[in-house]
Amino acid sequence: MQGILYEEPTVLQFALVTVVMGGWTAWRTGKSAAEGWSKYSTLIIYVLLLGVAIRFIHHALFNGSMLTLQYYIVDTVVLLLFATAGYRYYRTRQMTNNYYWLYEKASPFSWRSK
Repeated sequence: MQGILYEEPTVLQFALVTVVMGGWTAWRTGKSAAEGWSKYSTLIIYVLLLGVAIRFIHHALFNGSMLTLQYYIVDTVVLLLFATAGYRYYRTRQMTNNYYWLYEKASPFSWRSK
């Protein structure tokens, strides 16, 4: 997988920067977008910018390439998964808490009408 999904010599560097640091930041970005009642398209723009920041961290800490489209796409897709999960989780909480007479939780990431 090295060379295809990540360029670092070990998967631990990819996991540390993209999954742990980037994933946590993306989750918080999703939470922030949901709590601000932003649209999902706004979240996508935030994640695209966050992908650039994560590529910079790879470049600055581990001498990775900064402007590689392949690794930017991989990082951004991973970040989008975390951001979407955070967005859906907090939007579900919002909808079921603020409109408790209309909606109930169907799962941690969705709601349904009562």
